Amino acid sequence: MATSVKIDDETKSRLERLQTEIRLKTGKRVTQQEVLARLVENAVESKADLIDPFREKRVPLSESERERFHDGMVSSGVTTTEGDIDDVLYG
Repeated sequence: MATSVKIDDETKSRLERLQTEIRLKTGKRVTQQEVLARLVENAVESKADLIDPFREKRVPLSESERERFHDGMVSSGVTTTEGDIDDVLYG
């Protein structure tokens, strides 16, 4: 059973380019439905890459501010295990 999905012109154009590139590189004709199915399948395998851009930013930091924050982090040289955390939290 097929269901229609509405997409804007730019997305449709990008889908068509993907479809064409697949045909040129593999010699196999694929439908746009097959391309979308593969994209969804791959997205399920890497959900974080798909979901993260939809998250609301809680702190409006610029990329340079984020980099500066992470540059200030240093390793203490101590490895912390789940057991260590449990001991601190639960005694």
